[in-house]
Amino acid sequence: MKNHILPAIKMTLICLIVFVGLYSLLMWGIAQVAGRNRGKVELVQSRGRVVGGAIIGQAFTSDRYFQSRPSAVDYNAAGSAGSNKGPSNPDYLAVVQTRIDTFAMENAIAQTANIPADAVTASGSGLDPHLSKQAALLQIPRINKARNVDEATLRRLVDEHTQGAFLGLFGPKDYVNVLELNIALDNL
Repeated sequence: MKNHILPAIKMTLICLIVFVGLYSLLMWGIAQVAGRNRGKVELVQSRGRVVGGAIIGQAFTSDRYFQSRPSAVDYNAAGSAGSNKGPSNPDYLAVVQTRIDTFAMENAIAQTANIPADAVTASGSGLDPHLSKQAALLQIPRINKARNVDEATLRRLVDEHTQGAFLGLFGPKDYVNVLELNIALDNL
């Protein structure tokens, strides 16, 4: 028994040191050297006051704004998580169907098959600040009606705030940061 327990305890300690301690220090060091804002949260200001964080999603419920991707944790950064329900779970399917119906009704979309998945499903963290360009474009008629801003101007605004995949390889092809887009919308 001693031949098995002692090596297991040693291996556990080595794994703790390497995978908890050294890995965490390595990631912290990379963030300090190469990370945006040295790995610290980047606060976004508008008109002299802080309105949010650049990498944390927020809820926008007014018809005057582009709406964010749904969140499984109600945009609470302290409790980052997904719903942990699979695509065959009936409860999850009911929630997504409700989101599809609501998104279609709010944005006057007759063909729900054209709604991108990110407009009605939460990200793995529940805090994604980005939305696909397609989902943002579908919201333009609603915002046009609420703000009386020309649709061509709104399309141009979305185009100006569209970002591409990191290094052209990682992440979605065309996406927008909803907070930054809504600040630009307020500044029109």
